[in-house]
Amino acid sequence: MSRSRQLNRADQVIEQVDVLLRTLIPRAAQPYRPNPALQQEHTEMSVEEKRHAAGLMRINHTGEVCAQALYQGQALTAKLDEVRDQMTQAAQEEIDHLAWCDQRLQELDSRTSLLNPLFYGLSFGIGAVAGLAGDRYSLGFVAATEDQVCHHLEEHFESLPAQDQRSRAILQQMHEDEAHHADWALAAGGVRFPAPVKKVMTLMSKVMTKSVYRL
Repeated sequence: MSRSRQLNRADQVIEQVDVLLRTLIPRAAQPYRPNPALQQEHTEMSVEEKRHAAGLMRINHTGEVCAQALYQGQALTAKLDEVRDQMTQAAQEEIDHLAWCDQRLQELDSRTSLLNPLFYGLSFGIGAVAGLAGDRYSLGFVAATEDQVCHHLEEHFESLPAQDQRSRAILQQMHEDEAHHADWALAAGGVRFPAPVKKVMTLMSKVMTKSVYRL
């Protein structure tokens, strides 16, 4: 029996609240895998380099907040049990990214975004609507979203201070995981979104990145 079938509605609500708190409360999320940054040495950076690296990692942390909310919303409204279970599994993997980014922000003497509750609520609603539209569209949305995330990560590879190998190690593992999620979603039957839809998603993501870099 799948994990989702073992939970009644009350259990699901409790689980949603638990995920919400672990996502939004700094340092509450605990990773399942070791932080890849631990394999890299600490390096000295200037005040401006640390500020820039922290801004990028804050964007990535908020992206993971959005990912948690999207997956939770989609899992809540997914039609097929296997899709719901896979959404839940993907959300658990994203917890690693969330915790790693949080840990790196602490190392950079910075903090997570003040706008995270807002973006969590918006993303949860989008995910729930995508799930209601049907599993093929929900999976397609996952694939399109993960493609956007991979694009942002590739930009951050180039923008990070050259000596910040700890942040880079985190982003490299995140990129590998996100690409895997996108491939899974399409292989599971997700539709490929047309270019105009992806363009709108890109514009929305730019609003998030520009606002979160400093806030």
